[in-house]
Amino acid sequence: MPDPSSVVLPPPAPLRPEMERFRDDIAAAYHRHPPLARLSLPQARAVAEQVRAPWAAGGPVMLRSHTLTVPLAGRPLRLRLHQPARDPDGLLAYVHGGGWQLFSVDTHDRVMREYAARSGLAVVGIDYSLSPEARFPRAVEEVTALLRWLRTPDAAGALELDTSSRKLAVGGDSAGGNLSLAATLALRDDEPAAMPDAVVMNYPVVDPDTSRPSYRRYGGPEFNLTEAEMRGFWNGYAPEPAQRHHPRASLLRGSLRGLPPVLIALAECDVLHDEGAALAEALALAGVPVRALTYRGMPHSFLEAMSISPDSARAFDDAAAWLRDVLRLPVAA
Repeated sequence: MPDPSSVVLPPPAPLRPEMERFRDDIAAAYHRHPPLARLSLPQARAVAEQVRAPWAAGGPVMLRSHTLTVPLAGRPLRLRLHQPARDPDGLLAYVHGGGWQLFSVDTHDRVMREYAARSGLAVVGIDYSLSPEARFPRAVEEVTALLRWLRTPDAAGALELDTSSRKLAVGGDSAGGNLSLAATLALRDDEPAAMPDAVVMNYPVVDPDTSRPSYRRYGGPEFNLTEAEMRGFWNGYAPEPAQRHHPRASLLRGSLRGLPPVLIALAECDVLHDEGAALAEALALAGVPVRALTYRGMPHSFLEAMSISPDSARAFDDAAAWLRDVLRLPVAA
């Protein structure tokens, strides 16, 4: 078998002009602060929150937004509900990205509101415990506990929203996409009746293998996420081989049978593109209904550029339509 590093690859695809602006604006915002590597973790997280704040602003106005703290998996966790209408058709539990190490429901507030407005679903985001303080499998346990909780009378009371009879989906971006499927796998194995009805994965982290061609084509800083950053994220989240190779961390290592329908949104210009495509193929071979969509000229995190990118808007619309279809919900007005 030839050495993957010796294979000649085509040059990287160009970014859309608005994605160049997104990348450059993010980079300029970070450059107004000391390099994250020189900061403590709390300081680095605070900088990341400031840099992302303008991209989380604006957008759809909800009927009701509510932030609360709920005990899940033995610890208090912050949740945020975005309710687009008085009687939403279902729920989407959303899990933010950030390499399991950064970001929050604040950085992803607009992402969640866009999903709520376009799908008609109420969206519940979770601030799961971050690494390296909380390593695998704690975040998986917390997202799993959230999905269980959303089916209970306690959730209905806390959210002031009937949850027990509604369709439930889970979704997330990057590391949040990983956690969304990992929690679904946990429920499939331990409590199948509590599984969500659908899974949305946006440019997901799938496994720690960095030999795929997309790492070589798009591993530079001009594409928002580098190979070095991904290595660091994996080292923080799952430093031991037994953790890293567990099928709820490295999603291709175990059985994928018996899962609900999955949508995978892939960014063409992303180190994670090829592993997301590999996951789509593995899900199809396992008999799981799966749809994979590649967004051309898009880098990692492109959904956050909703305010300037028609392609980001299209990705939200695609996901909203898919959710309403697989959840068998009435056509949105």
